[in-house]
Amino acid sequence: MAWLVLTVAGLFEVGWAVGLKYTDGFTRPWPSVATAAAMVVSVVLLAIAMRTLPVGTAYAVWTGIGAVGTVVLGIVLFGEPATVARLACIGLILAGIVGLKAVG
Repeated sequence: MAWLVLTVAGLFEVGWAVGLKYTDGFTRPWPSVATAAAMVVSVVLLAIAMRTLPVGTAYAVWTGIGAVGTVVLGIVLFGEPATVARLACIGLILAGIVGLKAVG
């Protein structure tokens, strides 16, 4: 169950990271509220997952999900470059997430 909670926490991290783009420096009220709410939910879920998962593993997986998801949505939503080097680096982060799940 902790891994599921951690995964959802990572997805909320993606939400707030992408949401920051839409807040326009926290000058737009509704995107700012949604982004702040996603931040709180993400951290609370991370804390719940850390009740049973090692702190290093949980934090690394949480940030990994956030990083991968944010890069992918940056490519899809904002037309950011999808170069071979970027995609290879994302693959390395995914490999690290899978590896941490396998050993922890």
